[in-house]
Amino acid sequence: MVNNSRAAFKVYGNVFSEHSKNLLFRMSSQGYFEELESTISVGKEANIFSAKTKSGDRIIAKIYRLENCNFSKMYDYLNQDPRYTSLNKKTRLIIFAWTQREYRNLMLAREVIKVPKPIAFKDNILLMEFIGDSDPAPELRNSPPKNPKKFYKDVIENMHKLFKKGMIHGDLSPFNILNHNEKPVFIDFSQATMTNADNAKELITRDVKNICIYFRKFFEITEEDELKTYNKIVGKKNIKNEQK
Repeated sequence: MVNNSRAAFKVYGNVFSEHSKNLLFRMSSQGYFEELESTISVGKEANIFSAKTKSGDRIIAKIYRLENCNFSKMYDYLNQDPRYTSLNKKTRLIIFAWTQREYRNLMLAREVIKVPKPIAFKDNILLMEFIGDSDPAPELRNSPPKNPKKFYKDVIENMHKLFKKGMIHGDLSPFNILNHNEKPVFIDFSQATMTNADNAKELITRDVKNICIYFRKFFEITEEDELKTYNKIVGKKNIKNEQK
């Protein structure tokens, strides 16, 4: 557990860059949270922590690594998003845009489905709602639903609502769907893009396939069922690269 003094963040050593430590101190000083509480995950590209607010509530702090991120992959995603086509190909600017993009995507997605509410972002740090009760809600891969068919139906309905809103998650799998009280909560929206992006067809097709692969462990989903699911999500809307 860490308080909000500047020196306190140094206990994380090489987990945070100096830039991230300074940002954490600044955001803590601005009242977004009192202290980092515990590690939820430490990955190659981002570290995720719970943080305690002054009121005793918890939020999530997602800190993108400035040294370890896959800049080329990020730039490829961003460059196909109509909102980021003029982005300068500088590594830090790419990560900062990636963080901003996740914030913007969450703001849009939460209008139609359950996602963590975004609270604030600065450079490579994103603060958002804590999903869970006493513990963080588990990822679907670690917490299979009690009623897989109903959960599958809810996931597909969420994908359809997102698509109608003009968005595709782009990396949907049991790793970034939380099972919160037997309801799906989509997370990790940094790679999400708009339905008019050049790679829209590729991304929605991959999302559908990944979800069908997971739920085939519980009940039969044929290739015909998979196609019907795709058509249900997309409806009559033309996807930009449909004919590519």
